[in-house]
Amino acid sequence: MQHFASLQAAHIQNAWLTIGAFDGVHLGHQQILKQLTAGAHAKGAPAVVLTFDPHPEEVLRGPRSRFYLNTPQQQAEQLAALGVDVLVRHPFNRETAATSARDFVQLLKEHLGLEELWVGHDFALGRNREGDFAALQTLGAELGFSLHPVPALELDGAPVSSSRIRGLIAEGDVAAAARLLGRPFALAGEVVAGAQRGRSIGIPTANVAVDDKLALPANGVYVTRARLGGQAWGAVTNIGLRPTFEDGTLASVVEAHLLDYAGGEFYGQQLQLDFFARLRAEQRFEGVEALLAQIQRDIAAARELLTNH
Repeated sequence: MQHFASLQAAHIQNAWLTIGAFDGVHLGHQQILKQLTAGAHAKGAPAVVLTFDPHPEEVLRGPRSRFYLNTPQQQAEQLAALGVDVLVRHPFNRETAATSARDFVQLLKEHLGLEELWVGHDFALGRNREGDFAALQTLGAELGFSLHPVPALELDGAPVSSSRIRGLIAEGDVAAAARLLGRPFALAGEVVAGAQRGRSIGIPTANVAVDDKLALPANGVYVTRARLGGQAWGAVTNIGLRPTFEDGTLASVVEAHLLDYAGGEFYGQQLQLDFFARLRAEQRFEGVEALLAQIQRDIAAARELLTNH
């Protein structure tokens, strides 16, 4: 898959295009992308995705923490797996937001050779969302491209959306989030040194530094699978709060105990955690024995659940 850092950097002809944030690349996005790629490849045309950096919400409503459902790298990998040929990650700023629908579409014609545009049910582009479906139909007739609407995908009685998935993750319902994503919710980050509390009681953990812009499940204990360098291990992952050394404020910590792993340290490497289920909320224990007993129950429950994943 080709990557371009702006529309101006891209020089594509006869693009079959879809536009959006595609945060999470969930089942609703996949419905659009599968139709786009099938149609484009049948005609020998490039299937192109135009997305934005940062997410338009960050420019229009201010910086957001615990917002994104995937990293740019994860998003690119997911799009490539769906058959996308070209990814354009266009800068989004106040100037972009103020661009008229007509001017933006002319950029699409100039740099992508826009031929077919696939859009979701509520899509609009240009300043103040002036480029709605009706306006784009008019522009298409004038500038020479076809428009293809894709209806919303509903699951469990409501449309599949990134905001709905963020809400489920914030509640810790990673199983429901996975149904809407079409795959487990995944966190990725660098393994960093921790306080060695787990190692001191015989339960070593990998501490994963997660970008504070990424959505984080509610505090608690989760059944996960850890992935690194083509290898995978079942894991029990705790998400909780710990005081920082600098000023004592609380910071989120992601700690994964890898089952049946007897190798060396992962420090400095990127570890991905796929989330399957929440076992319980975070708890306080009277002593180490009570904590260890609960951890063993968590491990047993995780092993049983992982047989189905």
